[in-house]
Amino acid sequence: MSELLIATRNRGKQREFAHIFADVDLQLCTLDDLGIDVDVEETGATFRANAALKAQAYCQLSGRPTLADDSGLEVDALHGQPGVYSARYGGRTGAAQLAYLLQQLEGVPAEARQARFVCVIALARPGGPIEFAEGFLSGMITHEPRGSAGFGYDPLFYLPELGQTLAELSPVQKNVLSHRAAAAQAARAILMRWQTEGVL
Repeated sequence: MSELLIATRNRGKQREFAHIFADVDLQLCTLDDLGIDVDVEETGATFRANAALKAQAYCQLSGRPTLADDSGLEVDALHGQPGVYSARYGGRTGAAQLAYLLQQLEGVPAEARQARFVCVIALARPGGPIEFAEGFLSGMITHEPRGSAGFGYDPLFYLPELGQTLAELSPVQKNVLSHRAAAAQAARAILMRWQTEGVL
């Protein structure tokens, strides 16, 4: 069975990719599995650039085909922020980061709180070009966190058509419609092509 390095230490992302690729003939491994403790600095100005930086660096370090992603939240009322800075927005993490985002949106009415999650996946393999897959999910930012599932900004990201935040969905529901799921489905097609071509 072919091996694919999932280049993240984020346990939430690892679980999501494991669910999404569950029926693909691949052995998934992580940075921790391989004992890689190098952190690649995300110096790119775009999700695509950061994903490529990570995929290429970890592919070289591991010698294995590698999947790396960069994802984040873009809020219209904040001119696309936090964007590539989503994970470190406001210099805060966890509940404090959610509170900071809500503070930035103070006074913005419900109908003007449009946002989208973006995920760009970069796939790198030894001796081959980097290929990309993208996914998006549109929604709104709530006025307070709701739900205990998911991670990151999920408790604030409201899906009007479902009447729930991402953090109120089951993992199965989220993996059907999330931005990462959409990008992963596109990445799946690339991986299956690689297998057909005998490069994976």
